[in-house]
Amino acid sequence: MNIFLNNEHKIKNIWWIVIFFLLLSSFLFPLILLANRYYFEITILHQAIIISLVSWICQLLRRKRISDLTGMMNLMWFKELLTGIFLGALLMLLPVLLLSIFGYLHWKVNAYSFSTVWSGLSVLLVAAITEELLFRGFLFQRLIQAFGKWPAQLLIAGLFLLTHINNPGMTGIVKTLASINIFIASIMFGIAFIKTKSLAMPIGLHFMANYMQGTILGFGVSGDKDPSIFKPVFDNAPIWLSGGDFGIEASILGLSFVIILTIYLYFWHPKSLKPNL
Repeated sequence: MNIFLNNEHKIKNIWWIVIFFLLLSSFLFPLILLANRYYFEITILHQAIIISLVSWICQLLRRKRISDLTGMMNLMWFKELLTGIFLGALLMLLPVLLLSIFGYLHWKVNAYSFSTVWSGLSVLLVAAITEELLFRGFLFQRLIQAFGKWPAQLLIAGLFLLTHINNPGMTGIVKTLASINIFIASIMFGIAFIKTKSLAMPIGLHFMANYMQGTILGFGVSGDKDPSIFKPVFDNAPIWLSGGDFGIEASILGLSFVIILTIYLYFWHPKSLKPNL
């Protein structure tokens, strides 16, 4: 029995995962050293470039196209992207609407500026692309082939949670709700990928959920607070209902709607099923 090669005399998926992390480390650690030496911040754009490059190299070594990871960018890809954007908007608007209807929440309008809209759009879009390429791209797809869909989902969800576990605002009941939300959200993004065999819907869903929550509505986005168009003001709402500084995603309503959407996607059947990975 060959521990490195499968029955088709190709490198086993588990070793491709090792190769992915070795390549990622070979780019990331020198960047960290350079950042410490020359006092610059490692931005989400740096991370996007590294993850994209490592994913491309791994696909090149496997003699596969990058579109095998991301999905072919055709009309269907953009349709799935728009579907994800629509669902991501609903995911944040519905809990906020309920809080407003029942009088827990009212709004102030911040001074509008194009820079606020553009900054949030560009940063959060790059962040969504980066995280989906990392967590639903090469690594996730090799885990699926190595262990199956649900073991891969649970492993990636655990990793996704670990990368967010010390975000600002994660204390007390908020930390519990936020942790459950992040774990289930990863499952939700994973189901969207598995159903479509494309990163379009997960990217759209991930991006718009964060953009609507942060830049538009003015909540924290996983603990990060940036300029926004609106400012939410809570009227005696308990923290488990508001989500605190972490964001509406860490509220009981935010968690409930993530669970509802995850269940919906699980039972959803796309009109055109694509080939297996």
